[in-house]
Amino acid sequence: MKSINHLLSEYGESHQNPKNKTIHFVCVPLIFFSIVGLLYNIKLTCVFEVEITIAHVVLILVAIYYFLLSISIAVGMILFAALCIMLCYTIEQSVGHLFIIATIIFILAWIAQFYGHDIEGKKPSFLKDVQFLLIGPAWIMSFLFRKAGISI
Repeated sequence: MKSINHLLSEYGESHQNPKNKTIHFVCVPLIFFSIVGLLYNIKLTCVFEVEITIAHVVLILVAIYYFLLSISIAVGMILFAALCIMLCYTIEQSVGHLFIIATIIFILAWIAQFYGHDIEGKKPSFLKDVQFLLIGPAWIMSFLFRKAGISI
């Protein structure tokens, strides 16, 4: 398995243009949330009056992947994932239509991402290696960590 620093560097190679970076800083978290939202709609069971969804199961697997790369990134991503789950719950309980909202966010954010890569003039990293779909959120988290002085 490649190191987190190698993966982040490789991901960063196709994200040099400032406009593309800005688009990614907005759209990558939106895509992450929208996927959580879509998976949250698939209910599995209820344990101690807490509904367990496919999103919970997938996020546990994603957390394991991040822990294999970096403990600090894993902790940051778990906190972001928890925020996504809470937002999904809130939308479902108040507004409803989580599936529709998540689908719209997913589509619009991906359109923006591909526009960003058109500006960049480089293909998205995940076309070369699918694990870059998980490195994108880690790349943003690593940027935030560096700004805060937290080592990855």
